[in-house]
Amino acid sequence: MAVEQYRQYIRHLLSERAQRASRQTIAPEYVGARLLGRVNRPWVAPEVQTVFDTEQDHYQLLYVGWRGNKRDFGCVLHLDIKGGKIWIQHDGTEEGLANRLVEMGVPKEDIVLAFHEPEVRQFTGFGTGE
Repeated sequence: MAVEQYRQYIRHLLSERAQRASRQTIAPEYVGARLLGRVNRPWVAPEVQTVFDTEQDHYQLLYVGWRGNKRDFGCVLHLDIKGGKIWIQHDGTEEGLANRLVEMGVPKEDIVLAFHEPEVRQFTGFGTGE
């Protein structure tokens, strides 16, 4: 498959995930978390950001904001395209983005689960990155 097609798939999946994440309801255990000696802020859903660097082929889904008095920042998904393959650097989803890519028609050998050690990748059923 062409790299441009991979870019489109990744942008679609990250945008879809961002829309779902921004519609999530507020979890009661996070409402009004009180920290010692600090003003109690109400829980506000974090901002969901997508990063599409099509020049360097880096793609991320981030959470940015506050949970009460605690800073909330984290990378939920991070994918790169290197050597014509999709490298999943981090996947913080339950369903697994690799499976979604396969459903879209990406061959398993073109998906590298980069969050696994290089020696382990040969046993994943996906690409090894070599």
